[in-house]
Amino acid sequence: MEKVSTQPDNLIFVVDDDPVVISLVSARLETAGYRVRTYAYAEECIAAIGEELPDLIILDFWFMKEGQVTMNGMEAYDEITKLAPGVPVIMLSAQEEGAVVLEFARKGIADYVIKDSELIENLQMSVKEILER
Repeated sequence: MEKVSTQPDNLIFVVDDDPVVISLVSARLETAGYRVRTYAYAEECIAAIGEELPDLIILDFWFMKEGQVTMNGMEAYDEITKLAPGVPVIMLSAQEEGAVVLEFARKGIADYVIKDSELIENLQMSVKEILER
């Protein structure tokens, strides 16, 4: 992943309940020189925003936690925009349904990346583009 040279210390929060996704995404971002904090659930990310403000949040859409109800990505996005309105959010999901993607756009999510075989490459392009804005 190509690093944004003008921002050597960009902090990115990666929020996903899938440890494989967390591992792949955080490893690629760290290799590119970004500072990364990982969270399995949106509630953890939201709590962390009070301590440290990231430059970008990569947020899963759907979370599963055994025996518990958790926030989905849209609910988390609404809370994040209240706490940190200037922080861009990239939403990750396997959702390809047009209505869901349209809702993401309507709410102002910076980008939407589908969890497929090209996740890392597509996320790489999105992160670079958003942090260069």
